[in-house]
Amino acid sequence: MLDLILHDPVAWGSILGIGIVCSMCCYYAYLFIHNTKLNR
Repeated sequence: MLDLILHDPVAWGSILGIGIVCSMCCYYAYLFIHNTKLNR
């Protein structure tokens, strides 16, 4: 199973896309928290 994922470019594209989406969500959450702390 793991060997199949490592050699499949479609799986790598999906993993990369999920990683980008997660990192963007974390980045925007950080910005939101950071901005609300500054306003207090």
